[in-house]
Amino acid sequence: MPSLCCEAILFDLDGVLVDSTPIVSRIWRQWAIEHGFDPEYVIHAAHGRRTIETVQALAPHLDAEAETDWVETREINDSDGLLVVPGARELIESLPPDRFTVVTSGIRPLAITRLRAAGLPTPAKMVTADDVAHGKPDPEPYLKGAALLGFEPEDCLVFEDAPSGLRSAKTAGMCAVGISTTYPAEQLSTADWVIPTLDSVKVIQEHSSPRLHVQIGLPDKPSKRGSGIRG
Repeated sequence: MPSLCCEAILFDLDGVLVDSTPIVSRIWRQWAIEHGFDPEYVIHAAHGRRTIETVQALAPHLDAEAETDWVETREINDSDGLLVVPGARELIESLPPDRFTVVTSGIRPLAITRLRAAGLPTPAKMVTADDVAHGKPDPEPYLKGAALLGFEPEDCLVFEDAPSGLRSAKTAGMCAVGISTTYPAEQLSTADWVIPTLDSVKVIQEHSSPRLHVQIGLPDKPSKRGSGIRG
């Protein structure tokens, strides 16, 4: 069981803490059909990215802000089928409140809605689509997450389920654990470790040390060398 030490943990939301796949698929499928796109391609392209950037990439001829509002309003009002990812609640509740946050490509109202619907704690400070000029895979979201908590990027550990999010974290200089809830492990090759869910992760904080000791059980692939987190 590999063990890592870090100062803070940054979580993506969808696919890491909550499983919103039915909601995302339902709404983006409707959007795709209405605009004549292949639904499966649109759903794949949308995951892990800000809505406005997905719209701009797929349909530059449309009013990006209006389409984004259409999608996000429906996502906020739809929690049917939302689930907690195994191990998420236990892991979050084991962490000091000032040592973790959520870094999501969704807007703030959507993040709050999903965390509350799942019965998970809502961090006092979060990084959402509203807070960045450039979304994942740009490093800006995770760099802002580290700064928000007051830690250096190399002392932060990230949990992500999407290739774009992993690129964001690694470009920011952070160690990243991939969660294969949305993509197969082979598509998360930029991660330092890949695990199925969070139920194999345990965090121990010794009273004599401010650092978090993170134990990761049975990853799908071995760790890479050269990560910023000290073991």
